[in-house]
Amino acid sequence: MRHGRSFAAIPVPVARALRKLGHDIRDARRRRRIPVTILAERASISRTTLHKAEKGDPGVSLGAYATVLFALGMGDRLAGVADPRHDALGLALEEENLPERIRLPRLRKAGRPNTKGTE
Repeated sequence: MRHGRSFAAIPVPVARALRKLGHDIRDARRRRRIPVTILAERASISRTTLHKAEKGDPGVSLGAYATVLFALGMGDRLAGVADPRHDALGLALEEENLPERIRLPRLRKAGRPNTKGTE
């Protein structure tokens, strides 16, 4: 198997995740009894690209993976991948930056001229 320069820069956990995604796509296609040719046609990609996606090739575009998932009826799952509600680290960091106290803005006293922002 040939590895290009772009493949060498991919972290091992990412490569594993792509391989798992590819295998899951292949299994979903097989459970649905859809031939490679038909799924590739439905996803508007070549059979070669579908074969690479099913192997988890990182050179396959995200758009191709997304289109294949859509053709399998699984496109809605992709929308939740980076959903902020499932971002535990992001939520924890955001919580650290919450203010200790929240103060109401001061009301201007009657008779005092507004000196801020006026010329």
